[in-house]
Amino acid sequence: MRFITQLSRILVGGLFIFSGLIKLNDPVGFSFKLDEYFGADVLNLTFLQPLALPMAVFIVILEVLLGVALLMGFWKKLTAWLLLLMIVFFTFLTFYSAYFNKVTDCGCFGDAIPLTPWESFGKDVVLTVLILIIFLNQKYINPVFTQRGRAGVMLASLALCIWFGRHVLNHLPAKDFRAYAEGKSIVEGMKSAEELGLKPTRYGTIYYLKNKETGKEQKVTSEEYVQDKWYQKKEWEMLSDKTESVIIEYGYEPPVHDFIITLDDEDITESVLSEPVVFLLIAYNMEKTHTGAYEKINEFASATQAADIPFVGLTATLSGKAEEMRHEWQMPFPIGNMDETTLKTIIRSNPGIVMLKKGMVVKKWHYNDLPDFEKVKKEYL
Repeated sequence: MRFITQLSRILVGGLFIFSGLIKLNDPVGFSFKLDEYFGADVLNLTFLQPLALPMAVFIVILEVLLGVALLMGFWKKLTAWLLLLMIVFFTFLTFYSAYFNKVTDCGCFGDAIPLTPWESFGKDVVLTVLILIIFLNQKYINPVFTQRGRAGVMLASLALCIWFGRHVLNHLPAKDFRAYAEGKSIVEGMKSAEELGLKPTRYGTIYYLKNKETGKEQKVTSEEYVQDKWYQKKEWEMLSDKTESVIIEYGYEPPVHDFIITLDDEDITESVLSEPVVFLLIAYNMEKTHTGAYEKINEFASATQAADIPFVGLTATLSGKAEEMRHEWQMPFPIGNMDETTLKTIIRSNPGIVMLKKGMVVKKWHYNDLPDFEKVKKEYL
């Protein structure tokens, strides 16, 4: 049991550190995932949505520190309890997500290693077993280093986490794992499985049926509904409002989807992606955007237009409100509309600037890092 406990300790500690650092690289992305969980159609904890970002930062730093503490044997009783409570919480979330098909990716490893809901739940079940082994065999966990040494490592780990978290929040993730990372082609990312000769994801429908006599509910797949001739069973009625679409078999899904730009009710996606060079302002929510950044952005946009390079703003804010704010902030460029989730995925900055060359992402800038146009012209044009 001593060996199994030590092995569990190394596996859990290493995985918690890895998972925490991956999410700490992109805490804004993890906060979007928490916001999704807290939504009215998932856990209905909408009062927590405004706290999603600070909660995300706290959780990922705690995850890293618990991994470090476990490996060093620091405060082993408290660490074991916190590990157990955290994994029970996440196992519940991933089970809920998988069973009710609410959140398609738990964000356990950020965008670096996307997992299906059931894969996420399976991973948490294994972790729960390993943590229970650690919890029940704490006597085999021997401390590493002296007490002062362990405290020093913990403080250093906390300081590094705070510094790194603050850095990526005020700039961009150190490593971009998304489909819109620099060097990736949006055009290629939009191609379907059929275009690439790959096996696509297969979807199906779940029907909910209710027995008119007993009130018992039964759910069946669309295939079972036809195969077992449920439509002939007059004692059962279909609950149409509960019908849902589910994934039957996972296959290739285009990493870029919902990349559709509309301007004045016209789809301009193709023209934007075919431009030799175009700059996009991304502000997924104009009412939550950092207003202090627009003076410099306006100067940058004016300079690009003077050089005959298109500059287009993109937001999910309703057109009327976006146009009102465009005039208020004297933006010298048009504002188009796009899906909010897509905009959040493109860049973790509200606002942020993206440079495209014929649909390829060349460069992205957080509003804190936007350089002068002359510098951009010299380096990228």
